[in-house]
Amino acid sequence: MHKYSNEFLKAIPKTDLHVHLDGSLRLNTLIELAKAKSIPLPAYTEDGLREKVFRKSYKSLDEYLEGFTYTCSVMQDAESLERIAYELAIDSFSEGVRYIEVRFAPQLHMSREMSFEDVMHSVDIGLKKARTEINNKIMGHEPLFEFGIIVCAMRFCNMHFSKFYNDFFQIHKYSSEKEIIRQLSNELAIAAVQLKNNSIVQIVGFDLAGSEDGFPADNHRSSYDYVHENFMMKTVHAGEAYGAESIFQAITKLHADRIGHGLFLFEKDKIFSPDIKDKDKYISDLSNYIAEKRITLEVCLTSNLQTVPEIKSIKEHPIGKMLENKISVSLCTDNRLVSNTTVTDEIILALENFDISPDQLKDMIVYGFKRSFFYKPYHSKREYVRSMIDYYEMLEKKYLLKKS
Repeated sequence: MHKYSNEFLKAIPKTDLHVHLDGSLRLNTLIELAKAKSIPLPAYTEDGLREKVFRKSYKSLDEYLEGFTYTCSVMQDAESLERIAYELAIDSFSEGVRYIEVRFAPQLHMSREMSFEDVMHSVDIGLKKARTEINNKIMGHEPLFEFGIIVCAMRFCNMHFSKFYNDFFQIHKYSSEKEIIRQLSNELAIAAVQLKNNSIVQIVGFDLAGSEDGFPADNHRSSYDYVHENFMMKTVHAGEAYGAESIFQAITKLHADRIGHGLFLFEKDKIFSPDIKDKDKYISDLSNYIAEKRITLEVCLTSNLQTVPEIKSIKEHPIGKMLENKISVSLCTDNRLVSNTTVTDEIILALENFDISPDQLKDMIVYGFKRSFFYKPYHSKREYVRSMIDYYEMLEKKYLLKKS
């Protein structure tokens, strides 16, 4: 057992740098919106949906992803998007999260009635509404709540993913699937940069989500080149199905500032290229590079256990090895609803199963703020990070973890 009280772990200022909007709804909101829109659900009670869809454990990634069919179906209008974004911010702050970077794929919610701008404005309005309410209640030297929005391109999609995808695939019916996906990614990159530069919507980063298996990140090189050339921060889901090679590609081809998951960084069996003769050296060189460059890994313990059946126990998760190698790690939820977790839960899970020193815990917390894609100028970010460190250290003294 760890030596921290749950009250301390809930109180400390935290980040959630990897949280999907469409995986983090309140269950009662999903039910209410589905009823209002006459959208069929497998059950219309929270207990029923926990039993049939949003379980504590899943047999496969496909089973894990089933829930997104239902959540996305109620997220096709401005009011619902605004409400869900607002509630996510409120729920996050209620457990001590002071900064969130909400990510989602706008093209999953677009249609002839809902443009990219409409979708992004709706989410932004909800998050700003929550921020205003939260910060108006904050007293004294307590640090403020902030947020950023990360737009996700998809490694794979087809015409059945959304109304927008259906139209796009039909218009480009003579192009290959791979080429259409590349065009969709490029379109999203251009739109995101333009809206970010207008400084209306708080877009802070670009992401690539979806299955790695058969859909290499290299297909999205042009979109990442574009956002990179326009000074946008970048993260990439990598190392979930493949290992070090996928992470290497995300860093070298897509200019990744952070890596989503990085689960199989140390797995030799996940290196498939015949050109890599010395796999141990390749992994060592890559992990050293990641550590040296402070490329933060967005680690989602519960989600990894649920989506990767080959990990039989939390003890097998590589977070311990990441920390041994001095890699910058930030604990995240991935999907608060689908994984039935919170940031505090993720921290407790890590502390109960790995030998994490007080300094390592503090580093993980601080890395979340330091490696965030904060929307304000760097000097403002430094002040914001400092406020979190000061507050953390004050709580250490309050909970008698450090002498005055």
